[in-house]
Amino acid sequence: MLRGNMIFGVANEDLMVRVGPDGHDAAPAQPGARPMDFTGRAMRGFIYVGPGGYETDEALAGWVARSLEFVSTLPPKGK
Repeated sequence: MLRGNMIFGVANEDLMVRVGPDGHDAAPAQPGARPMDFTGRAMRGFIYVGPGGYETDEALAGWVARSLEFVSTLPPKGK
């Protein structure tokens, strides 16, 4: 969480990464990434990244940085 906004989470072995609406279409082209369909339909701005997409420290750091870049633009959530 950053100022009350979700950055990313974990669901089983997948990362749930918040990439924002502008990063949504390009993200699934990355290794191990796919649209997040938690509710049965794609959730725009969020993606799943399987273990193959974050197996190295560099790959994981890239996903964290991508998510932080977007979430840092969001206003803080109230208490």
